[in-house]
Order: sequence, then structure tokens, then C-alpha cells
Amino acid sequence: MASRAIWSSEAVEDLTEAYFFLGADSPAAADRLVDAIEAAIRFLLDNPRAGAPRSFRAPRARGVRSWAPRRFPNHLIFYRPTDKGLEILRILHGARDLPAFLGDMG
Repeated sequence: MASRAIWSSEAVEDLTEAYFFLGADSPAAADRLVDAIEAAIRFLLDNPRAGAPRSFRAPRARGVRSWAPRRFPNHLIFYRPTDKGLEILRILHGARDLPAFLGDMG
């Protein structure tokens, strides 16, 4: 079992942006998104290989997996399993230009 999730600053910014975007129309939906992402990360900590392996050209994106939180299938958590847990790299809407966003991650 993985022990902890380490969030990149980009992932924190992504979630904040999504929260405020959804919250402008529905504060309740924004709260549900955060709850769904937190639940998904708890699941992934116990099941780090559950997410779909992703293939991007950027060498820095090797080993990345993605997982959609329950009830928010268009939002994707991009993460990398490590010996100590998970690196939460990005949280992006699936309609975004994913290779462009993921090319800059560490």
C-alpha cells in the first residue's frame, strides 16, 4: 500500500481553478468535485496501478497514469506511483490539450 500523496503545485492550481470554475455556477458541484478527487486519491493510494497508463512524447511524462474520479469522468487525475506513494502531477479536464499540459510536468 502506498503511504502518501505528494501534490505538485500545478495539481493544486488545477484543482483550485476547477473548483472556482464549477463554483461560479454551482458551489455544491465544486464541493462534490473536491470530495470526488479526494476519494479517488485515497483509492489510488491503496491501488496505485489502477489508473490507465498514459503515453506521451515528453520524457518527463514517463510512468504517468490517469484516473477519473467517480461522477466526474471528464476530470482526470494524472499521477505517478512511487515507492513512497503517489505524485499527483495534474488534474485536468479531458477536453484540454493534455500533451501540452503534461509536457511541463516534473
